[in-house]
Amino acid sequence: MTQLLYLGSGVLLIVGLKGLTSPRTARRGNMIAALGMLLAIVVTVGELIDEPAVRWGVVVAGLVVGGVAGAALALRVQMTSMPQLVAAFNGFGGAASALVAAVAVVRASGSFETETSVTVVLSILIGTITFSGSLIAFGKLQGLVTGRPIGLPGGNVFNGLIAGLMIAAGVWAIASGDVVAYWIVAALALVLGITSVLAIGGADMPVVISLLNSLSGIAAAMAGFVIGNLVLIIGGALVGAAGLILTFQMSEAMNRSLGNVLFSRFGGAAAATGIGERPVNRATPEDVAIALAYAQRVIVVPGYGLAVAQAQHVVRDLAAALEERDVTVEYAIHPVAGRMPGHMNVLLAEADVPYEHLLDLDQSNPKFPQTDVVLIVGANDVVNPSARDDATSPIYGMPILEVDLAKTVVVLKRSLSPGFAGIDNPLFYEDSTLMLFADGKAGLEAVISALDQV
Repeated sequence: MTQLLYLGSGVLLIVGLKGLTSPRTARRGNMIAALGMLLAIVVTVGELIDEPAVRWGVVVAGLVVGGVAGAALALRVQMTSMPQLVAAFNGFGGAASALVAAVAVVRASGSFETETSVTVVLSILIGTITFSGSLIAFGKLQGLVTGRPIGLPGGNVFNGLIAGLMIAAGVWAIASGDVVAYWIVAALALVLGITSVLAIGGADMPVVISLLNSLSGIAAAMAGFVIGNLVLIIGGALVGAAGLILTFQMSEAMNRSLGNVLFSRFGGAAAATGIGERPVNRATPEDVAIALAYAQRVIVVPGYGLAVAQAQHVVRDLAAALEERDVTVEYAIHPVAGRMPGHMNVLLAEADVPYEHLLDLDQSNPKFPQTDVVLIVGANDVVNPSARDDATSPIYGMPILEVDLAKTVVVLKRSLSPGFAGIDNPLFYEDSTLMLFADGKAGLEAVISALDQV
């Protein structure tokens, strides 16, 4: 009965994941997956009844603390901080899997069948790397660690040496069953997670988060093999596979290989010189309001600046005001806009933007030549025409939103500062571009006020 219930939990997780493939069914899918996890927890607690050594006070405390912490985070964390929260979740998931394997090592004094020993080593290795790497990713996203790549002396060679020693220690643990070898694997994995993510720039954090998410799932699956838990194996495999697919899709969206993301230290060069020295067309909220009021089609391009300013609701208010004037308003979403996959989609969904108004890269680019005004709120690298026109640019070849093909482009940002890639954006200096320098939310509110007077 226990195995059947675990299987039922796994089925619910699969059905829930299927629901997440469409925004229309995502909420239901999330609830189904949560139900599957609840069933897994209940069955696990039921299994513990037969364990005489279990301290029920610890079990209940864990359930209470975990439940309260999860509910508090869900209610209090702003959407702008969701990437950091996801990074933290990945880290704690990896740590939990590594601890499960570590407990197995202590209980068995390192003596396992060969196949079990392999899964123990993999769970400790992958789980610990995920934990420490996710902490660094959290620090970069939160601004506690610089977004620029930080390479230790020796760079990739140093990391390769640590990885080689870690693998050697893993082989030693499998061959000898020496408990010390398992702890050496954990220590080296802890260091490797830190050094490898430190060397990756902030512009690549969406890919890193997706990869760490995949690793946390793989670590969970390995832990499932260690303790013979079916739902851990199923759930971990689902997370690992889904995260890996998304990782490759994100890399493809930047026209880069995963190896280039992990090892190239992209974004480490000094910011381009001459930024802000060329003249731009400065606009007032009144200028932008006039351009929008007499447009027939407007496409909004959101970026991380929109998230920072928490301007998603104001964007929706502006769209509503334009729609009352029979202006068609749509939203162009780049795959790597924001700081995690789907960041912009979730922000706009929070503001009740209809999903059918959201366009992906392939849907939006053909529409730009027939668009009267493109309103860019906080986006930079994903609309940089250098990726298309300048073969010497570090982002050359990256698919972009070709907003410069529209009749008029309005860029709302605080300054001419470069994006994560650290390079200038020629779009800002085009004759058809209007620059409105303001905080995203305040600038949009000013445009709405001016629109009432047009």
